[in-house]
Amino acid sequence: MATSGRIPITLTRYGARQASTAGASESDKAIASRVCPFARDSPDEDAVSAEVFPPSLDHDERIGRFLKVSAAQVASDDYVIDSSSGGMTSWFVGRLLAEGDVDGVIHVGRNEDDLFGYRVSYDMDAVLGNRKSAYYATSFADAVSRIEGDGRRYAIVGVPCFITGARHLVRERPALADQLVYFVGLVCGHLKTDAFAQLLAWQVGVAPDQLAEVDFRVKHPHRDAQDYSFAARRRGRAEWASKPNRRLFGANWGHAMFQLGACDFCDDIFAETADVVLGDAWLEGFRQDWRGTNVVITRSPRLQEILDAGEDSGAVRVWPLSPDEAAKSQAGNFRHRRDGLAVRLADDIAEGRWVPLKRVQPDAERVGAKRRSLIRQRRALSRTSHTAFAAAREAGSLRAFMRVMRPKVNAYVLTDLGPVMGRLTIYAPWLARSRFVRNSFVRSILSRARTRSTGT
Repeated sequence: MATSGRIPITLTRYGARQASTAGASESDKAIASRVCPFARDSPDEDAVSAEVFPPSLDHDERIGRFLKVSAAQVASDDYVIDSSSGGMTSWFVGRLLAEGDVDGVIHVGRNEDDLFGYRVSYDMDAVLGNRKSAYYATSFADAVSRIEGDGRRYAIVGVPCFITGARHLVRERPALADQLVYFVGLVCGHLKTDAFAQLLAWQVGVAPDQLAEVDFRVKHPHRDAQDYSFAARRRGRAEWASKPNRRLFGANWGHAMFQLGACDFCDDIFAETADVVLGDAWLEGFRQDWRGTNVVITRSPRLQEILDAGEDSGAVRVWPLSPDEAAKSQAGNFRHRRDGLAVRLADDIAEGRWVPLKRVQPDAERVGAKRRSLIRQRRALSRTSHTAFAAAREAGSLRAFMRVMRPKVNAYVLTDLGPVMGRLTIYAPWLARSRFVRNSFVRSILSRARTRSTGT
């Protein structure tokens, strides 16, 4: 987008979108380096935040600048049940549309040519038709190109690196500053390639070449909010196949399968350059509500005004949170993005590799030996998952992927939980189904083992 297509973005064999600088001019490379959040010439999140937000905002090094921190949920059960979490992302952009603050919303939704892609919605029906999480490799370049110069105002929705990239793009192309007027961020653990959806779908009986549609988060009444299912639909079929996430190999976020390489260098969890950021309220007191609840961090007075009006009208339920509570909702993420980043940077520098300039300093001794081992195993797991799945997909064999990856996951779990709890976790799916495990106490131990293994 910044170079008008002179540095193209293409889909790799591994289901990731990658820019190619082959044949690009030095001028275009310089532009790209100023726009890419992982390049050395682009300002970091602290610099961007200082430029776009007033100095009167409070600041916390974990969540960035903030006006107010809250937990919130759309009051309508029908609305929130069809959303990934508390429904607040679509609710915010819907209010911006309804009240004339924007003419359209640039966001990820279902795509005719692919499972998901960036699209532009101009009414609430289109927004509502494209709710829910999309753990999928995307690019907003085409969508923003389509709206550039049309005289309309937009809100753009994205994960932290996308929002920061959009801020850089506005600086590079000032005419867009009058069009991209609200930046709505999503809390991010890491981005996935297309293979993530394909692996989960394959396990519910839908092969990659037959996959038509997925739902990453099917909610279940009276269960923990984190205890959701994955569903997939085969081309030409109306029915969906599904399984609980906890029973799907590769669904554990802590194992980082199919994570994009750039995510190993990201330290922004709460979209620090966004006007508002929304994530899951993975906190005691909220996690038990199967409908889902959002953490909401506002940095724009206008968006806080919209939230206050929604609470006053009864459209949304709002609870105050502290920065500590917001950060706690992403505790594992911080271990990966801050402690893990320090180790990864140090490792790469020691091996003579190029690394971006980050706010986190390289330091392999920042954590103890066990955590260092987990950080390195996690990185290896992620890298191997890309090649193993590409080979399995080409061979048409899900079992081939499992043969490569299951021993590596088991080794990670044993390092993380130790020999006793680790083995319980590894064998938990079989034990939980076994007719020999009837005791509720034993079952509760298995449940706790599975829960502990989902951290990072």
